[in-house]
Amino acid sequence: MTVKTLETVAQLLARSLLRHDVTHIFAQSLPSALILAAEAAGIRQIAYRQENMGGAMADGYARRSGKIGVVAAQNGPAATLLVPPMAEALKASIPIVALVQEVERDQMDRNAFQELDHIALFQSCTKWVRRVMVPERIEDYIDAAFTAAGSGRPGPVALLLPADLLRIELSVPSSARSLNLGHWPLDRSCPDRATLREAAELISHARNPVVIAGGGVLGSNACEELADLQETAALPVFTTNMGKGAVDEHHALSAGVLGSLIGPRSLGRHTAGLVNDADLVVLIGTRTNQNGTDSWRQLPPDAQIIHIDVDPQEIGRNYQALRLVGDARETLRELVRALKDCDLSQRRDRRAAVVGRIAECWRRFEEERHPLVHATSSPIRPERIMVELQKLLTAQTTIVADASYSSMWVVGQLRALAPGMRFLTPRGLAGLGWGLPLALGAKAALPSQPVVALVGDGGFAHSWAEIETMVRSELPVIVILLNNGILGFQRDAETAKFGRFTSACHFAPVDHVQIAQACGCPAVRVEDPSKLKAHLQDGLSRKGPLLIEVMTDPDAHPALSLFVSMDEAA
Repeated sequence: MTVKTLETVAQLLARSLLRHDVTHIFAQSLPSALILAAEAAGIRQIAYRQENMGGAMADGYARRSGKIGVVAAQNGPAATLLVPPMAEALKASIPIVALVQEVERDQMDRNAFQELDHIALFQSCTKWVRRVMVPERIEDYIDAAFTAAGSGRPGPVALLLPADLLRIELSVPSSARSLNLGHWPLDRSCPDRATLREAAELISHARNPVVIAGGGVLGSNACEELADLQETAALPVFTTNMGKGAVDEHHALSAGVLGSLIGPRSLGRHTAGLVNDADLVVLIGTRTNQNGTDSWRQLPPDAQIIHIDVDPQEIGRNYQALRLVGDARETLRELVRALKDCDLSQRRDRRAAVVGRIAECWRRFEEERHPLVHATSSPIRPERIMVELQKLLTAQTTIVADASYSSMWVVGQLRALAPGMRFLTPRGLAGLGWGLPLALGAKAALPSQPVVALVGDGGFAHSWAEIETMVRSELPVIVILLNNGILGFQRDAETAKFGRFTSACHFAPVDHVQIAQACGCPAVRVEDPSKLKAHLQDGLSRKGPLLIEVMTDPDAHPALSLFVSMDEAA
C-alpha cells in the first residue's frame, strides 16, 4: 500500500515562492525549515554574512530583475538588522518580501529567547506586516505579501512565520493555485482621458517646459515611453539622482542630473537656468524630496506643475500640481497619444534653441572639469576615475554606488548611454555600506551583464564581509574603492556648517587589497593615475571579480550646493 507523504507548511511555502517566479532568496539558513524546503525545490539561497546586507542584496536584485526580491532572517537581532534596508526600500519604492522567523506559537509572550515584537518593529519601515498563525492560510498570506509589495507604490513587506508552524504537516491538500504575483509593477493604472488632454494642452502651449524624471520611470520600465515624450514634444529632460539612466544622456534634449549638484564645475551649475526659466515643469515618478529639488528651492514658484505618480499622496506633497495619478509607463504612453492631437508647432519651432542651450551647458561642463579629469598628480582626482571608467562602459553595464560621495560622483560625472541604462544608488534612506550588497543583488539578477560598484572607504567598512559572499557565491563584481582616508561628506558638511569637524572623520590607514585577497578576491592598489586605465580595462574585461583600490584626493568633493560658499572662498 502506498502511503501519501504529507506536505509541511514550509514545503507549501516554497512551492508558493516558485509560483511567484522566485529563483533566489537572500538568507542565512533561517528560517531553517523554509530554506531547506526552498533549496530542495530549486530556489538558490544567496547566503549573506550580515542581515542588513542581505536586505540590500534583495533590493538590488529587485531593481535589476523586475521581480520582487525575497530576503529571510531569524527572529530577534537578525530581524532588527533588516530595518535599515527595508526603510531604504520603502523610501525608494522597491518591492521586497521579508520572511522572518518568529518564536514558536506556544512560547509567545513568555520572554522566549530572542523574542521581539516584530509587528511593531516593522510597522514603520514596511507597507504591510502580518503574522501567520493558521497553517492552512499560508498561501493566502504569501499571495497577500506579494500583492502588497508589488501593487500601487511598490515597497517592502514583512511576513512573520512562527518556527513551529513551518514544521506542521498539512492533512488536507490545498487547492491548486496558478497566479504569479512576483513581477512588478503588479498593476498599471492610468489617469482619465480628460486630464491627459488637459496635460497635453499645457505642454503644447508652454514656452519653456522641462521634464524632471525620477526613479519611478525606471521602476515602471517606462524609459522608452519617456524617450517618446522627449522627442514628440521636444522637451528637455532632467533626472533626479534615482532617475539617472531614465534617458540617453547623449540625446540632444537630455540635461543630466540636477538636484543639489549645482556647485562649481558641475553640469547643474549651467543647466539650472533651464529650470529657473520654466513656465511648466512635468514631474514623473519623483517624490520631490530634498536632494532632488535642492531643498525645494529649484522649481520656479510661478511655474505650472504636472505631476505623474502612482502614489496619489506624493502628488501635491510639496508643489500644487495637475494630478496624473497612474503608472508612469501607461500614463506616458497615453500622454504621447494625446499630444499627437495637439498643435505642437511651437514646440518644434523652439527645439533648435533648446538643443543649442543644452549643448552649450555640456560644453562648459566639460571645459571646466578638463583640468581635473586630466590631472596627473597623486592622490588621484575622482573626476579622472569617472572619465576613464566612462570610456569602458556599455549600455548593458550596471553601475552601482554606495551612499554619500560615491553616489554623487556617479550621477554627476558619468553619462548614461541609452534609455534604461541602470545606475543603482541607495538614495531612499542613503545608508553607508549598501553599495557592495546592492551590486551583488544586481549581479544575481542578471549574471551575464557586467556590474561595477563604486564605494568609498568609509562605506566599504560596513560591508567588507560580503567580499567573501561575492567569491563564495560566484557573483563577480568589479569594485572600485575610492580610498581618501576620510569620512568625506561628514568632514565637509561639518566644515561648511561649523567651520570645524569631529575626530571621527579621519581613519587610520587600511590595506583593502589584503582584505580582498584574504577573501579570495584579486585586488590591486592604484596610486599612479597613468596606471588607472589599464586596471579598469582589466577589470571590465575579466569574468571574475576584482577590487581596485584607488588612492584618491581627500580634498575632492562633489559639486553640491552645500559647499558652494566654501568652494568660492577657497
